Amino acid sequence: MPSKKSSGKPAQAAGACANPASCLMKWATRAVIAFVVYLTCSFLDRIKDRWYVFTPESLHELAQAAVRAHPGDINSIIPYIVSNLTTEYPSSVIALNPNSSEWVLNNAGGAMGGMYIIHASITEYLIIFGTPLGTEGHTGMHTADDYFNILVGEQWAFDPPKLEMEVYRPGEVHHLPRGHVKQYKMHEGCFALEYARGWIPLMLPFGLADVFSSTLDYWSFYHTVRITARENIRNLLIGKI
Repeated sequence: MPSKKSSGKPAQAAGACANPASCLMKWATRAVIAFVVYLTCSFLDRIKDRWYVFTPESLHELAQAAVRAHPGDINSIIPYIVSNLTTEYPSSVIALNPNSSEWVLNNAGGAMGGMYIIHASITEYLIIFGTPLGTEGHTGMHTADDYFNILVGEQWAFDPPKLEMEVYRPGEVHHLPRGHVKQYKMHEGCFALEYARGWIPLMLPFGLADVFSSTLDYWSFYHTVRITARENIRNLLIGKI
């Protein structure tokens, strides 16, 4: 049986570019797109402050007033906070969720608790988070500053290389700068008013990843996504980013 003759051309290496000029143009285009995306993100990061409505200071004052008015009573503290927020901030400026029955379970960074989403937009979120049972975990690394205003109970934190325990009690605020990480523990009955400002959508993978890796709690996942999307849309419709 006659053997097949070779074409005489060496086989082209897998993945090699047949046209160097075309390859160069492709990579140049990718580099330009990456550079434009970088410039856009840098610009948006510099101007994001213009879209903030809340301030850490005013929310801390509100949390302290709620603690003074109803010490140790989370069931009275929550309506106190929501009532003050809805009075202070008009619905034409920011959309708030006054339905304090919308609690959902949340697992993130090894910690588990319940949360009530008061506000959610692209650059800010405000929630009540806590548990009557106590929990412990990793804060996560985020693209937003996080302010944890303790309402009842006590929170501890560990920030290596500092080997001393941080302690936060009712009326005090635990600030986690963006890009920073800690270990934290919420004791039994600890609840907090948590405020984050920055690029909130980039925080969502941390808050939702445990559903797919461990809990498989798709019901809580559904409600978290539903409420978050609804509140984001409500705010976008009034121009709140």
